[in-house]
Amino acid sequence: MVSTATSASTPRAESSLEIDAATAKRWLDSGDAVMFDVREADERAAEWIDGTEFLPLSQFDAKVAIARAPRKVIFHCRSGKRGLDALGRFTQAGGRNAFNLAGGIGAWRSGGLAVKTGKAPPISIMRQVQIVVGTMVLVGSALAYFLANPWFLVIPAFFGAGLAFAGLTGTCGLAAFLSVMPWNRFEAPKGASCGR
Repeated sequence: MVSTATSASTPRAESSLEIDAATAKRWLDSGDAVMFDVREADERAAEWIDGTEFLPLSQFDAKVAIARAPRKVIFHCRSGKRGLDALGRFTQAGGRNAFNLAGGIGAWRSGGLAVKTGKAPPISIMRQVQIVVGTMVLVGSALAYFLANPWFLVIPAFFGAGLAFAGLTGTCGLAAFLSVMPWNRFEAPKGASCGR
């Protein structure tokens, strides 16, 4: 089943096509389509759809997907939002014949279709960043208040500046640091990269 979804938000396409899991599976099995997983590495390591190519939205390059344009291109994420974002970026870059998997990998799984599972960090990198930043802001603020020393406000200011930098540049130093910690080491699924 193919349905038309409308969105006014950029960079999504104004009119984008979403397909259900059964249609996506049929197209993949017949070789009519290629599917890109636009989730992040830690999400993909936990579970993935066999045969998909990995192109995380944080590093999205429409040219990689456009190179596959002779076939239908399907984007998927966890629930559908990032897939729609990737679809919008793809069509804005001139890509055609592209679709989003409505409901993402959750809909695929709910439709009784197989997913592969692996070992991933117990908590996503993004949640780990939120925990560290929130804790450091709380600790720095509490120390400044209870010890009556404003120099402790440097701690929340430092982490706030880091978040602002991450938002402006798309580069999070804390996430990069946490990703190499021993508890975050995991095996990426085979075929997880599309030439990157």
